[in-house]
Amino acid sequence: MSIRSKATAAVATAAAVTLFAGTAFAAAPGAPGVGDPYFPSYGNGGYDVSHYDIRLNYQPAGDKLSGTTTILAKATEDITQFNLDFRLKVKSIRVNNAVASYSQADGELVVTPRGGLRKGQDLTVVVTYDDVPSAVKDQNGFAAWEKTADGAIGIGEPEIAAWWFPSNDHPTDKATFDVSVAVPDGVEVLSNGRFLGQTRQINGWSRWNWRSTKPQATYLTFVAIGQFEIRQSTAPNGQPVVNAYSERLGENGDAAKASIERTPEVIEFLEQNVGPYAFEAQGGVVTPDLGYALENQTRPTYDTAFFRRGANTYVVAHELGHQWFGDSVSVHHWRDIWLNEGFASYMEFLWSEHVGEGTAQENADFTYDSYPADSPFWQVLPGDPGADKVFDGAVYDRGALTVHALRVAVGDAKFFEILKTWTAKKRYSDATIEEFIAHAEEISGQPLDELFNTWLFTKGKPAEAPGRASVGVAAKSVTAEPKAHQKIKLTHELLDANKH
Repeated sequence: MSIRSKATAAVATAAAVTLFAGTAFAAAPGAPGVGDPYFPSYGNGGYDVSHYDIRLNYQPAGDKLSGTTTILAKATEDITQFNLDFRLKVKSIRVNNAVASYSQADGELVVTPRGGLRKGQDLTVVVTYDDVPSAVKDQNGFAAWEKTADGAIGIGEPEIAAWWFPSNDHPTDKATFDVSVAVPDGVEVLSNGRFLGQTRQINGWSRWNWRSTKPQATYLTFVAIGQFEIRQSTAPNGQPVVNAYSERLGENGDAAKASIERTPEVIEFLEQNVGPYAFEAQGGVVTPDLGYALENQTRPTYDTAFFRRGANTYVVAHELGHQWFGDSVSVHHWRDIWLNEGFASYMEFLWSEHVGEGTAQENADFTYDSYPADSPFWQVLPGDPGADKVFDGAVYDRGALTVHALRVAVGDAKFFEILKTWTAKKRYSDATIEEFIAHAEEISGQPLDELFNTWLFTKGKPAEAPGRASVGVAAKSVTAEPKAHQKIKLTHELLDANKH
């Protein structure tokens, strides 16, 4: 814990009160959270961020991270102070070029600018810091940043930003990003968006520069540092493709490349089904250090174990599906996680149909039959799983069954119209489950409350697999596991593991 002088903060607060006295403005501290019912401390109130410029130096030996993050924002109300979500040791803070006082505890960095801030005022917040991220723990003893054998990975969901840059850490406040990290020569740095080049420095270090020009959530902003083979190419649509493979992948390396190198092909397929790709670059990163896969915007990251049985394009379809469902259209609250995971899981069903390894109906039938009626699986509600079950298998599998139930109910034409108009309507924004239900009813012209109540909000196993009766398949006739489902199961095994 690092706490600045309380007396200094009191003086600054008093100055802010003086500024607003005698006016129509009622200034108060900005809220320390955005009101997410699952994670009340996530995000902050009183301002909206438009851009983060993250400029860092990282020494793999000792896991030493230092540098400056400059935040461009606008006050959304009259405030005397505001919070940033951040856990590393702060050296100084300036707000609009004036030194600001601050205090820091339990992941909340409380900033008190001189004179307070008026609604609509532009903000330039400069935070300088220096720490060892892997040594920084939250209240539960958890560290999201991981030191690896040759560098580090800053990747996680629902939180990672607080371990490497200060932010308004919630999907409802997206921004553009510049990420620039200097490392010793011979070390590579991966992040989101377009690669802007590598600059050699005079001290035997090199600076790696990345830029995301589309709105991006903080938890989807990542950095991977270490020894990587980097492959750059151009997708058929002209976008840059950057894929990176850790030099420690071992015998899984070729299978990983046989999967990730097909990223543009999978994106083309998904565009046909759910609408135009929303971002400016493509790619993927594979590392042995993650334990799961995550849909980092433009450049998902995959653990090498996904490829231990050979090529696995299902996990690629899942994480790229998130580029629409989760990245472009993000959750309004973390309770809305079905909008991310249910649809990304269903993209695996669609990909299975596309490559001829099992229809969506076959995969839905097998998934339904895989969980007996008395399984705890059926007690988790994908529409409201609870903070401790956000990444439960039911959110993925029962979530995908819900999507299939919608497809069966409205028919293919309306189903794909719903998906395409939804991703267009909510592009670069956030959404709730209730908004999606209303949208599906509007496009289909059908009442769908019963369907969604059954599959999202009612405990217990529904009486029948969605679509099974309509295609005349008896429950016991699905005895063979679809070819695709073996790899989909592996995908879920790893996706569900080690998430915080």
